[in-house]
Amino acid sequence: MSTNIGFIVGSLRQDSNNLRTAQAFEKLLPENVEATFIEIGDLPFYNEDLEVTGKVPESWMRFRKEIAKMDGFFFFTPEYNRSIPAALKNALDVGSRPYGESNWDSKPAAVISVAPRGIAGFGANHALRQSLVFLNMPVLQQPEAYIGNFDSLLNEDGTFVEDTKNFFQIIIDKYLDFFNKLTK
Repeated sequence: MSTNIGFIVGSLRQDSNNLRTAQAFEKLLPENVEATFIEIGDLPFYNEDLEVTGKVPESWMRFRKEIAKMDGFFFFTPEYNRSIPAALKNALDVGSRPYGESNWDSKPAAVISVAPRGIAGFGANHALRQSLVFLNMPVLQQPEAYIGNFDSLLNEDGTFVEDTKNFFQIIIDKYLDFFNKLTK
Protein backbone atom coordinates (compact mmCIF):
# COMPACT_ATOMS: atom_id res chain seq x y z
CA MET A 1 0.00 0.00 0.00
CA SER A 2 1.37 3.35 -1.03
CA THR A 3 1.42 6.49 1.10
CA ASN A 4 0.33 9.66 -0.68
CA ILE A 5 1.92 12.87 0.54
CA GLY A 6 0.62 16.19 -0.73
CA PHE A 7 3.33 18.66 -1.68
CA ILE A 8 2.13 22.24 -1.35
CA VAL A 9 4.50 24.92 -2.59
CA GLY A 10 3.77 28.40 -1.25
CA SER A 11 5.65 30.26 -3.97
CA LEU A 12 3.75 30.70 -7.23
CA ARG A 13 6.85 31.63 -9.24
CA GLN A 14 7.44 29.13 -12.06
CA ASP A 15 11.06 28.33 -11.15
CA SER A 16 10.92 29.15 -7.46
CA ASN A 17 13.53 27.92 -5.02
CA ASN A 18 10.70 26.29 -3.06
CA LEU A 19 9.51 24.36 -6.11
CA ARG A 20 13.05 23.24 -6.90
CA THR A 21 13.46 22.08 -3.29
CA ALA A 22 10.14 20.20 -3.40
CA GLN A 23 11.19 18.49 -6.64
CA ALA A 24 14.46 17.42 -4.99
CA PHE A 25 12.49 16.00 -2.03
CA GLU A 26 10.25 14.08 -4.41
CA LYS A 27 13.25 12.33 -5.96
CA LEU A 28 14.42 11.15 -2.52
CA LEU A 29 11.13 9.54 -1.43
CA PRO A 30 11.08 5.76 -1.08
CA GLU A 31 9.15 3.73 -3.68
CA ASN A 32 6.13 3.22 -1.43
CA VAL A 33 5.62 6.97 -0.94
CA GLU A 34 4.11 9.07 -3.71
CA ALA A 35 4.28 12.86 -3.86
CA THR A 36 1.34 14.73 -5.33
CA PHE A 37 1.95 18.38 -6.14
CA ILE A 38 -1.24 20.28 -5.38
CA GLU A 39 -1.93 23.53 -7.21
CA ILE A 40 -2.85 26.56 -5.07
CA GLY A 41 -2.34 29.43 -7.52
CA ASP A 42 -5.80 29.18 -9.05
CA LEU A 43 -7.76 29.42 -5.78
CA PRO A 44 -9.85 32.60 -5.45
CA PHE A 45 -9.49 34.22 -2.02
CA TYR A 46 -11.70 32.54 0.53
CA ASN A 47 -15.04 34.32 0.93
CA GLU A 48 -17.75 32.64 2.97
CA ASP A 49 -20.39 34.26 0.75
CA LEU A 50 -19.34 31.80 -1.98
CA GLU A 51 -19.85 28.81 0.32
CA VAL A 52 -23.37 28.08 -0.99
CA THR A 53 -24.62 25.60 -3.58
CA GLY A 54 -24.03 26.90 -7.06
CA LYS A 55 -21.46 29.51 -6.02
CA VAL A 56 -18.56 27.41 -4.73
CA PRO A 57 -15.65 27.97 -7.13
CA GLU A 58 -14.68 24.87 -9.11
CA SER A 59 -11.04 25.29 -8.05
CA TRP A 60 -12.06 25.15 -4.37
CA MET A 61 -13.93 21.89 -4.96
CA ARG A 62 -10.97 20.42 -6.91
CA PHE A 63 -8.53 21.47 -4.18
CA ARG A 64 -10.66 20.06 -1.35
CA LYS A 65 -11.02 16.71 -3.15
CA GLU A 66 -7.28 16.52 -3.77
CA ILE A 67 -6.27 17.26 -0.19
CA ALA A 68 -8.92 14.89 1.17
CA LYS A 69 -7.12 12.02 -0.65
CA MET A 70 -3.74 12.79 0.93
CA ASP A 71 -2.33 10.89 3.89
CA GLY A 72 -0.04 13.75 4.95
CA PHE A 73 1.63 16.92 3.70
CA PHE A 74 4.93 18.64 3.06
CA PHE A 75 4.61 22.41 2.96
CA PHE A 76 7.38 24.36 1.20
CA THR A 77 7.24 28.06 1.95
CA PRO A 78 9.18 31.20 1.21
CA GLU A 79 9.07 34.06 3.68
CA TYR A 80 7.18 37.20 2.73
CA ASN A 81 7.41 40.01 5.30
CA ARG A 82 8.18 37.56 8.14
CA SER A 83 5.18 35.37 7.34
CA ILE A 84 3.80 33.04 4.69
CA PRO A 85 2.60 34.03 1.22
CA ALA A 86 -1.07 34.98 0.89
CA ALA A 87 -1.62 32.13 -1.60
CA LEU A 88 -0.52 29.56 0.99
CA LYS A 89 -2.65 31.04 3.78
CA ASN A 90 -5.60 31.13 1.39
CA ALA A 91 -5.08 27.44 0.56
CA LEU A 92 -5.17 26.59 4.27
CA ASP A 93 -8.41 28.56 4.63
CA VAL A 94 -10.08 27.03 1.56
CA GLY A 95 -9.15 23.52 2.69
CA SER A 96 -10.49 24.08 6.19
CA ARG A 97 -13.97 25.10 5.09
CA PRO A 98 -16.91 24.90 5.18
CA TYR A 99 -16.77 25.13 8.95
CA GLY A 100 -16.61 21.68 10.53
CA GLU A 101 -15.50 19.98 7.30
CA SER A 102 -11.75 20.59 7.30
CA ASN A 103 -9.79 18.31 5.00
CA TRP A 104 -6.59 18.98 6.97
CA ASP A 105 -7.70 17.44 10.27
CA SER A 106 -5.20 15.02 11.86
CA LYS A 107 -2.96 14.71 8.78
CA PRO A 108 0.76 14.78 9.66
CA ALA A 109 2.73 17.67 8.20
CA ALA A 110 6.29 18.85 7.68
CA VAL A 111 7.23 22.49 7.15
CA ILE A 112 10.21 23.35 4.98
CA SER A 113 11.09 27.03 4.58
CA VAL A 114 13.40 28.04 1.76
CA ALA A 115 15.11 31.40 1.43
CA PRO A 116 17.88 33.02 -0.57
CA ARG A 117 19.61 34.30 2.58
CA GLY A 118 20.79 32.98 5.91
CA ILE A 119 17.74 33.48 8.11
CA ALA A 120 16.11 30.73 6.01
CA GLY A 121 12.48 31.68 6.38
CA PHE A 122 12.38 31.30 10.16
CA GLY A 123 9.38 33.65 10.48
CA ALA A 124 7.40 31.92 7.74
CA ASN A 125 8.19 28.48 9.15
CA HIS A 126 6.75 29.39 12.54
CA ALA A 127 3.81 31.38 11.17
CA LEU A 128 2.79 28.35 9.13
CA ARG A 129 3.15 26.08 12.15
CA GLN A 130 0.71 28.29 14.08
CA SER A 131 -2.00 27.77 11.47
CA LEU A 132 -1.30 24.03 11.27
CA VAL A 133 -1.72 23.70 15.04
CA PHE A 134 -5.15 25.31 14.78
CA LEU A 135 -6.03 22.97 11.89
CA ASN A 136 -5.18 19.99 14.14
CA MET A 137 -2.30 18.85 11.97
CA PRO A 138 0.53 17.21 13.90
CA VAL A 139 3.77 18.82 12.66
CA LEU A 140 7.23 17.27 12.62
CA GLN A 141 9.23 19.15 15.25
CA GLN A 142 12.77 17.88 14.62
CA PRO A 143 14.73 18.31 12.56
CA GLU A 144 13.63 21.83 11.82
CA ALA A 145 13.82 22.42 8.08
CA TYR A 146 15.25 25.85 7.33
CA ILE A 147 16.90 25.92 3.91
CA GLY A 148 18.88 29.17 3.72
CA ASN A 149 21.54 30.64 1.44
CA PHE A 150 19.85 28.73 -1.37
CA ASP A 151 22.32 29.44 -4.18
CA SER A 152 25.25 28.14 -2.11
CA LEU A 153 23.53 24.75 -1.89
CA LEU A 154 23.65 24.11 -5.63
CA ASN A 155 26.23 22.51 -7.90
CA GLU A 156 27.16 24.27 -11.15
CA ASP A 157 24.54 22.19 -13.00
CA GLY A 158 21.78 23.44 -10.67
CA THR A 159 21.42 20.23 -8.65
CA PHE A 160 21.76 20.23 -4.90
CA VAL A 161 25.14 19.46 -3.34
CA GLU A 162 25.44 16.07 -1.67
CA ASP A 163 25.40 17.39 1.92
CA THR A 164 22.15 19.21 1.22
CA LYS A 165 20.54 16.13 -0.34
CA ASN A 166 21.66 14.18 2.74
CA PHE A 167 19.92 16.76 4.96
CA PHE A 168 16.78 16.49 2.82
CA GLN A 169 16.91 12.70 3.26
CA ILE A 170 17.13 13.07 7.04
CA ILE A 171 14.02 15.28 7.00
CA ILE A 172 12.16 12.76 4.85
CA ASP A 173 13.20 9.79 7.01
CA LYS A 174 12.25 11.57 10.26
CA TYR A 175 8.92 12.63 8.76
CA LEU A 176 8.11 9.08 7.65
CA ASP A 177 8.98 7.73 11.13
CA PHE A 178 6.75 10.44 12.63
CA PHE A 179 4.00 9.70 10.10
CA ASN A 180 4.11 5.95 10.78
CA LYS A 181 3.91 6.42 14.55
CA LEU A 182 0.81 8.57 14.11
CA THR A 183 -1.01 6.53 11.50
CA LYS A 184 -0.24 2.88 12.25
